[in-house]
Amino acid sequence: MDLTDPAQVAAVMHIAARIGSILITNGTTSSDVKAHIHAVTSSYGLHYCHVDITVNTMNIHTIIGVERRQPVNVFRVVDDSSYNYHKLQEVDRLIRSIRSGATPPEMAEKILDDIEREYIPHRNLRFLAGWAVMGGAISILLGGDLLMALFGGLTAFLIMGIGKVISRNDLPYFFHCAIGGFLATVPAVIFYQFSATFGYTVVPTQVIATGIIVLLAGLTLVQSLLDGITGSPVTASARFFQTMLFTGGIVAGVATGISVSEMLGVGLPPLETMLGTPTFGSAVARIIGGTLAAAAFTVTCFAERPAILVSAIAAFAGSAMYYIFLLPLGAGTLLATFACATMIGLGGGLIARRLLINPVITAVAGVTPFLPGAGIYRGMYAMLNEQMVLGATSIALAVGTCMALASGVVLGEWGARRIRRPRIFNPYPAFRRAGRVTFQQIRRAEQAARSRRRRKPAARAGQGPGREPGSGPAPGAAPPPLA
Repeated sequence: MDLTDPAQVAAVMHIAARIGSILITNGTTSSDVKAHIHAVTSSYGLHYCHVDITVNTMNIHTIIGVERRQPVNVFRVVDDSSYNYHKLQEVDRLIRSIRSGATPPEMAEKILDDIEREYIPHRNLRFLAGWAVMGGAISILLGGDLLMALFGGLTAFLIMGIGKVISRNDLPYFFHCAIGGFLATVPAVIFYQFSATFGYTVVPTQVIATGIIVLLAGLTLVQSLLDGITGSPVTASARFFQTMLFTGGIVAGVATGISVSEMLGVGLPPLETMLGTPTFGSAVARIIGGTLAAAAFTVTCFAERPAILVSAIAAFAGSAMYYIFLLPLGAGTLLATFACATMIGLGGGLIARRLLINPVITAVAGVTPFLPGAGIYRGMYAMLNEQMVLGATSIALAVGTCMALASGVVLGEWGARRIRRPRIFNPYPAFRRAGRVTFQQIRRAEQAARSRRRRKPAARAGQGPGREPGSGPAPGAAPPPLA
């Protein structure tokens, strides 16, 4: 790349910005996105640039030229907010190819165009089927049996199917959450009303909590805390507020559904979903439910088969440690959650790097079984019913659980990067220090050039008769100094 041509520099920065927008859309933290952008620009020779990411805006800035310095800026807004791990995998392969020197800028632009236009076969069927399986798995995770898993799957299918329809009309996502919360209550009311007729007891709180966790799985609560831990407080604050606002919409929808059911004469038991200490049999069932929930979530995000398998393995390892080892030994909920998240970040990161899978997929999907959706819902519902102490306690425990998940994943991925370092040389920090051009460096370069021009005539005047330039030193002369 010609670093003196603003058009070429801006084109490379635009490639890096397009890659960064796909990474942000799929839940990559701002610090990791900056590292990827620096890797891409430095692979093409642009070793010194500033990257600023604030929520959904990205600004890349550099200065080119020596004698005539010129600033170059690229600004990009990230509009899409839906997960698509297939695109994330393709971009991850593109970054590896760029860093290895195998992809010139023209080819990288073409690959990005193909990634953005690529069509996923059976998109809607795969999306809805994944959410249905995830709803059933979460019902098992909450202590339900196979029939409750069927009810949970139908609830998740109803919520996401109707949400898919109303999303085509640009309705703000807050109303999607409110409608989803209302739809999470309707199946619980229907199942509870007709369960006594067939002689079967349905726990409506499990059905409602399943719908709540399904709705919360797509939100960025843990990702917002990851941004805060890794040094992006503004982005973390905005995402955290957005997540809490959407969660309030979910709870408002559930409260509306309960009010409508009471108006129709159908009363529901108190909305509590407290999980006691599980026995060995129920612990095995919950481990299976957590594994299926993580795998199904990656399916809804259109991940590839190796990524689905690795995410399931990470969730299985974390759930097994949580339910078989830590809880029976008396470890607290927060400590057990932190240890499991650390294992998921470490093991998932090592396996993902071995199989060339983006670690974000294993991290986000692996912690899905531990999301405190029921706790957030229980706390906000208690506050709506003027139970402030219970509500504040539940909210604090839910936020603490998310903090344990985020910090454990960061610590585990940090350990994975130390154990399995990439073999590719990363020149960015060294070139940034050596390649920064200042006015003092320009002045010293000009003075050195003038001194070289003055020495050349003096050297020609001192040549002896009959000797050609470049024929070596005269006999008996001192050898020239080493460069």
